[in-house]
Amino acid sequence: MKTGWILGGALAVVLLGGGYFLTRGGPASSPVTLFQWEDYAQPPYLAAYEARYGEKPATMIFADEDEAFAKMRAGFKPDVMGPCYYEFPRWKEAGLLQPIDTAKLKNWNKISPTLRGLPGISAGPGKVWFVPHYWGNTSLTIRTDLAPEYAKSQSWDILFDPKYKGRVSVMDGVDDTVPFIARMIGVNAYDMSDADWTKVQAKLRELVGQLRFVSSDATALAQGLASGELVAAMSWRTTFATLNREKKPVAYLTPPGGIFTYVCGLVMHKDTPNEEKALALIDAGLEDAAAVHTIEQVGDEPANVGAMAKVPDSVFQSLGIQRDLEAFLKSGIFQRRLKDKDKLISAWTDIKSGVQ
Repeated sequence: MKTGWILGGALAVVLLGGGYFLTRGGPASSPVTLFQWEDYAQPPYLAAYEARYGEKPATMIFADEDEAFAKMRAGFKPDVMGPCYYEFPRWKEAGLLQPIDTAKLKNWNKISPTLRGLPGISAGPGKVWFVPHYWGNTSLTIRTDLAPEYAKSQSWDILFDPKYKGRVSVMDGVDDTVPFIARMIGVNAYDMSDADWTKVQAKLRELVGQLRFVSSDATALAQGLASGELVAAMSWRTTFATLNREKKPVAYLTPPGGIFTYVCGLVMHKDTPNEEKALALIDAGLEDAAAVHTIEQVGDEPANVGAMAKVPDSVFQSLGIQRDLEAFLKSGIFQRRLKDKDKLISAWTDIKSGVQ
């Protein structure tokens, strides 16, 4: 999930009056367009589509979902998009999506039953708004040699420990940081009262005085931990996996009560001119080879759990997870939609401006 974006295939950028309009040219027989995080627009997720149609889909990368939403609201109409579970309801309510017939996806039944049953994804019998694609976790990656006491305790309190002031980091996005800090003070971020939100904001202000920096750039977080600039960083499990494969002395903390689990998926634009190709592109992302690539190379876990029998134990060990992914999924806290998200974004933007 790296920053930057790429235009390919039949996409064009038109600049007009200081703004931009993103358009797709060509008839329905043209390649479809995938609008996705960078890691998930790579060849393994496109291969089955290319084999079927003898063409590459166009791809465009988004750095975050707020950017993606703004571009689509401005007129960009991709065919298939890759939001996360906490985000797709906003896209649905904006009228950007159409239901997906699961009977037309040959890989649908390979998806974890827990993920197929996520609340809110159903669009009626046999149809969904959101097809789970992959999932992962948000917790703290720590240097076990630099903070051995927290490797033992598994506590997130290291973020507020004066001993490590200026050597900890959190992620930029409110979907990660606000629920994380809220949980630390016993608040459910997905059902906050005004009084709860006041408490969370106070804790966030306390937090920024401890931070080295705020970032959702996994590379920057990994480099900070590898060098020792950071002792602990809120991160996705992918960051831990990268450092663990490099034999760095790191741990991924699992405090009592479980850690956060994000689920990202694939959705279909309501105005796609070629539903058949769009469905084929969604199915391509769920192929067994794509699932194996996800866990072995990206470090996330695929929704297609049926393909995991092909993956050696060493891969699960490097990620610090058990082979029984269904049980593991049920042990975490699914990240969901935040109420009044724009208000939370505005407040967090102001609060984190205190980080030098």
